[in-house]
Amino acid sequence: MSDFSLSDLETIVAERAKASPDESWTAKLVAHGQQKAAKKLGEEAVETVIAAIGNDRQNLVDESADLLYHLMVVLKIADIPLQDVLDELARRTSQSGLQEKANRRDP
Repeated sequence: MSDFSLSDLETIVAERAKASPDESWTAKLVAHGQQKAAKKLGEEAVETVIAAIGNDRQNLVDESADLLYHLMVVLKIADIPLQDVLDELARRTSQSGLQEKANRRDP
């Protein structure tokens, strides 16, 4: 089992974002901006859902990896540290999901 974490992925994305777009897919996504990166994130989300619905275990693993990677790129472009997301998850999981949803403010 690997000790690889989302924090490791965040670090790799940050490093690769500094590379030339000719040498790095991450750098290319960052250079094209949030619209392109977010579109790719959405595509990966749909592919993940299709794999889940199809009960395709290996494809679900593969697409989930793609989804997490593209999420990290979107967060990088937005200058949102992973820790902010983890802090929000910690806040939300301090209560039941139903309780948390009831406590959300309507936009």
